[in-house]
Parts: sequence; structure tokens; C-alpha cells
Amino acid sequence: MAITQAMCTSFKSEILDEQHDLAADTIKVALYTSSASLGASTTAYSTSNEVSGTGYSAGGVALSSTTVATSGTTAYFDAADPEWTSASFTANGALIYNDTNGDKAIAVLAFGGDFTVSAGTFKIVFPAAGANAIIRID
Repeated sequence: MAITQAMCTSFKSEILDEQHDLAADTIKVALYTSSASLGASTTAYSTSNEVSGTGYSAGGVALSSTTVATSGTTAYFDAADPEWTSASFTANGALIYNDTNGDKAIAVLAFGGDFTVSAGTFKIVFPAAGANAIIRID
């Protein structure tokens, strides 16, 4: 099993078919253990090998302060950094997905190893908005 960072291939074709409205749909991020198999071929959210533990609920959290914009010739989606408080669990990666539209996969985040939180805050820090945003089309 492995988690490989990627924009999901299905998402690329779905945006051309107008299946996602990242400015209006509920976009969520779910956390996964090192036993998960996620990458470019991931098509939808699944509970298989999703993190479980104190402070984490299946399905993850909805992203807030979402933005769709452009910077030069790059279109991007950005959101506030998601976090889980009073948490105790271990995560190896995450899936960003469209909760409004059938839980369709958008992007996989690989953390590069296990990260553990014990009675604290687990936070994913997204890159700055613009050309380096977490989801971007160059």
C-alpha cells in the first residue's frame, strides 16, 4: 500500500464536464493511515484505511474559507488550513474530495511518512494561495 501525491485523473476530466463547483460545493479532506492505497487513480472518498481515533470523525472535515482565483496564467483553489483539535491518531496522507458531488476525489496529499498527534492539534498547512496553492492548474 502507498499514498502518492497527485491531482486525481478523474477530477481532471470531471472539471471539463462541469461536475465540480469548488467555489460553492462542500469540499472535504479526510485522513488516511499508511495502509491506504491512494494516488492519481483514486476516484472517490472511501472509509478503507481512514484514520480513526480521538478527535477524528469519518469523512474528515469540510474546508473553510474556500477560494477559486487566478494568478498570472495559473488557476487555483485554496482554503484555510484544516485542523483537528484535542486529537490522538496517526496519519500518513489525505484525500481532498467533493462531498456535494458524490464524494468524488480531487487530490491526494502524501505526508511522506506517519505523523502522530497525542491529545493535541493536527493541522495540514496548505501552501500559500496563488501559483503554489494546494490545487492548481498551470
